[in-house]
Amino acid sequence: MRRPTPALAHGLRRARTSGSGEHAGTAVIALGGNALAPSQDCTIYDQFRHTRASLGPIVELAVDGWNVCIVHGNGPQVGDELVRNELARYDAPPLPLGVLVAATAGWIGYMIQQSLENALRRASVPRDIATVVTQVEVDPKDPALLEPTKFIGRELEPDRTSELEREGHHVRIDGRGRARRVVGSPRPLAIHELPTIKRLLDAGTIVIAGGGGGAPIYDDPQLGWEGVDAVVDKDLVAAVLARDVGAQLLLILTDVDAVYADWGTPTQRPLPRLTTDEAEKMDRAGAFGEGSMAPKIRAAVDFARRTRGRAIITALSRGREAVRGEAGTTITATAENA
Repeated sequence: MRRPTPALAHGLRRARTSGSGEHAGTAVIALGGNALAPSQDCTIYDQFRHTRASLGPIVELAVDGWNVCIVHGNGPQVGDELVRNELARYDAPPLPLGVLVAATAGWIGYMIQQSLENALRRASVPRDIATVVTQVEVDPKDPALLEPTKFIGRELEPDRTSELEREGHHVRIDGRGRARRVVGSPRPLAIHELPTIKRLLDAGTIVIAGGGGGAPIYDDPQLGWEGVDAVVDKDLVAAVLARDVGAQLLLILTDVDAVYADWGTPTQRPLPRLTTDEAEKMDRAGAFGEGSMAPKIRAAVDFARRTRGRAIITALSRGREAVRGEAGTTITATAENA
């Protein structure tokens, strides 16, 4: 049996001494795909290891009696799947992007589900866990489908960048100066499997849903539900899901410890608390990078404004402290809600 990772140790100790197991509320946790595959050369075994190390905040919420829904990203993984498709295109028919989103949602959900079940078993906290491969309804005429901004995949070498651009693909420089592929990312309108997810949460099941932002679909007048070749931002999906299941907490776990003012400059500083109006004003002024922090801010603002709940943005390693108000950036509708 594997030893518990340091990230789980605190949660496991709490579990063995924890109290009532009463329902404390519903939390939706948005877990970045880069948390599971943080480096260019991550193997599937590395991803399992990183998945196990990412579960501390989730275990603690489960121990404290929260109903939990996990929404995970898939940016590195779906980018890798595109590469595999392209390399094998003469030997096997390539799959469209929407199908690859569903495929990665399945296998990343499997990693999280297995790792979390093992952690809760060690903690003596019996909870059912289920992965729901989720479809997300979008507008097929969303302008974002024609203006790719969503980063997927790893950093590209110059030769590969030129090759992709010659083939008609879009490449941009991300917030860390890396050349990466970008794809269309329509705004999520509704979670198609919402009734199923709600029933599972109401029964106390920990649910993994909206993986990779969910597979985007639209309602065709003749054909019914059809897929869209795009990737929906998982943070925006998490906000829609949190709103519609009646969550009190949206926890967005990423690779920075807080939202910063003057990011990337000598005067950068973390912002422990923001109201929705303050965050929106900064967003309109271009303070947050598109394809990185900006979607997280918009997701947090939308959730807090619609529900009066708390949205927190922080690093994976600070998740437990953030729930207690001791780390990260908390966004609320008003200063009094903080």
